[in-house]
Amino acid sequence: MKETSDKYKFEAAVQRPLSIVFRHPNGAWEGHDYLIEVVTERQGLDSFDVVMDFRELESHLDALLDPFRGKLLSDSGINDPIELAQHLARELEKQVPPPAQIKEINLIDGHQQRLTYRVGRG
Repeated sequence: MKETSDKYKFEAAVQRPLSIVFRHPNGAWEGHDYLIEVVTERQGLDSFDVVMDFRELESHLDALLDPFRGKLLSDSGINDPIELAQHLARELEKQVPPPAQIKEINLIDGHQQRLTYRVGRG
């Protein structure tokens, strides 16, 4: 199995809910109930035939999201959902063991509209 799996790139994702409120530059308030999705990828699979340990990724994501729960996003120094996605990607990259890596962070709202931040590797 291992010889074959190394030929392919695999993805795996975890999701967690998060309700946030942020303030627009014009002073207007906006709130969203998001489903935060973290997509990881790697060439081939590890010795357990997975991209990475999902429980670890979920635990790291939960720890990052906890400070935002029930708070105004800007109180944490983050001004909008794009900055939130960038922050999550930056912090989670430190926790994902190579060769796995963060591919993208998706913020999906209650209407299934999606904001995607793809991690650049340039």
